[in-house]
Amino acid sequence: MSTRVNFFSVLVVTLLLSACASKTPAPVVDRRPATPPIEVPPAQPATPPVKPVAATVSEGKTHTVQKGETLYAISFQNNLDYRELAIWNNIENINVIQVGAVLRLSPPTIGLASAQSRISEPVVTPLTVVPMPSASSERPLQNSAILKIEPKAGMVPYSDQSLAKLEQEAGASPVAVVAPPTPAVTPPPAAVPAAVDTADAVDWAWPVKGQLVSQFTEQNKGIDIAGSRGTAIHAAANGVVIHTGAGIRGYGRLVIIKHGANWVSAYAHNDKIVVAEGLQVKQGQKIAEMGNSDTDNVKLHFEIRKQGKPVDPVKFLPTK
Repeated sequence: MSTRVNFFSVLVVTLLLSACASKTPAPVVDRRPATPPIEVPPAQPATPPVKPVAATVSEGKTHTVQKGETLYAISFQNNLDYRELAIWNNIENINVIQVGAVLRLSPPTIGLASAQSRISEPVVTPLTVVPMPSASSERPLQNSAILKIEPKAGMVPYSDQSLAKLEQEAGASPVAVVAPPTPAVTPPPAAVPAAVDTADAVDWAWPVKGQLVSQFTEQNKGIDIAGSRGTAIHAAANGVVIHTGAGIRGYGRLVIIKHGANWVSAYAHNDKIVVAEGLQVKQGQKIAEMGNSDTDNVKLHFEIRKQGKPVDPVKFLPTK
């Protein structure tokens, strides 16, 4: 009986072991939520550095020098002061200009260079630390900006002698304080009136007798005086002839006289010119004969210009 029980026990154990050995383990499933992928932003291209724009020189209106032209004639034709024209074009000798040279007719303007803005660092002012005197340091001999040692206060035991001393000190005559002398104030020198500059003054006279047929306007730039062909034209003031000829359109045979540093006079539409460039002339001296060159009628077109700008001659000429 016991033998059968043992047999069955062994059989059950064997079956159980076989079942366990043949059983496939259950699969392991990861049920955690999936982690989303990390998106890496695309790399931004590097910002190119801002390049400053180089300063530029504006050319503006220009004039190409033609044969026979002078600096005076070019400046007159463009309502400019010949000195400014020479400076703008780096001309050292105003009597010499090259044919074919390109002259600027306006002052050069320099463009501002645009540069990248800069942020300035704040300026930190260092703090000055003044050390206080320590207890072991030597006692100062006088007051300072940091430490005051006078006047001193103290406690004195009461006695008749102490009271009498205090009363004596209180009744003592105060020490006179002498104020520093006030420096003498020297009055400013009296203003000297500025001298009247007479070097620029010009004594003007009528260049010819005749009927005034055209007044000064911005377009006409002068006045027109009618007359007959061959009538003598005279210099309106003392000066130097700086231009003669028919080189300026619209003026015919033209004479320009320079008076001092700032003034010129012009005589246009002449039939004949009797002076040459560089000649010193006196007021009333004959310089040309009236005609109708580059115009329809016999007349004199007369201009006065100050620093290259036309002005009304009637305001400067004596009253007829």
